[in-house]
Amino acid sequence: MSVDAVSARKPAATLAQKLVARAAGLAHVEPGSLAMCRVDLAMSHDSSGPRRVAPLLEALGTSVWDPSRYVVVTDHFVPASDPAAEAILHFTRDWTRRSGAHLIDGEGICHVVLPEHGHVLPGRLIVGGDSHSPTGGAFGAYMFGVGATEMAGVLATGEIWLRVPQTIRLQWDGALAPGVCAKDMMLFLCARLGLGGGRYEAIEYAGSAVTALSMQERMTLANMSAELGAQTGLVAPDAVTMDWLAEAGVPAQTLADIDLAHWRSDAGAPLLASHVFDAGTLPPQVAAPHSPANSAPVDQAAGEAVQIAYLGACTGAKLDDLRMAAQVLRGGAWLRA
Repeated sequence: MSVDAVSARKPAATLAQKLVARAAGLAHVEPGSLAMCRVDLAMSHDSSGPRRVAPLLEALGTSVWDPSRYVVVTDHFVPASDPAAEAILHFTRDWTRRSGAHLIDGEGICHVVLPEHGHVLPGRLIVGGDSHSPTGGAFGAYMFGVGATEMAGVLATGEIWLRVPQTIRLQWDGALAPGVCAKDMMLFLCARLGLGGGRYEAIEYAGSAVTALSMQERMTLANMSAELGAQTGLVAPDAVTMDWLAEAGVPAQTLADIDLAHWRSDAGAPLLASHVFDAGTLPPQVAAPHSPANSAPVDQAAGEAVQIAYLGACTGAKLDDLRMAAQVLRGGAWLRA
């Protein structure tokens, strides 16, 4: 039987199914089934990492299964504000170096610097010790967050089991208006779908407005999939992805081995739900206390005085975010109109 004939008989699959199947060493997986997956990379930060997992590994009498596949980023306690924070940073740095794992020290938010160092590639399954770890899905990787106990299991074995997710497709057609960005898209979705709208499944972002986004903006979509209650958020990789990774220093041969045509959902793949939105009609959004689901067009906040302007955090600490914030601040009375 020819390869084409075998491919024709394989059921249509979503990007999420393909990613989990590859990690499980299977040709195909069905949503709802359980799969034991090989982990390509694990990431922790100074709060969730060594100080949490080191005692667990010691109790198990084991060490990191493959130090080259474990990355620790210092960000939560940088710079140290008191002796307790300094002690955490010292332990993090010392243990990471002794374990042989890779340390990224004080360079920025873990979700941003991990791909900037070329660690997040299409097709990989990555586990992160933070709730916003779905950020890696912007690159067509299956990345999600776990707690310290699960992370210790991953570090000891290099494996984790998954319930194969169903996929919710969120399609944005058209083009965003000037001044409207991915954060506005996500605040709108939080208000529209609710914080449980992702149902701990995989959300796939698609449509012309999504493919027009920079990688940094796509990272915002994937990052805030956590606010929707999804396990991960995915964007199919494309030329934009590959160009960004090349600039990040990923070797040309590594990129050449990535089959972009494979890492996308097949036509007719099973979906739990599908929603289509018009990006051109989306106004800038603002979230009011005490939830991102309490979001509305920024005009509804007209006249509200701003006491504190906060730039950064894992959703909005990328250069694109800071540039847009600078434009807004230079523009003046956007909330006083």
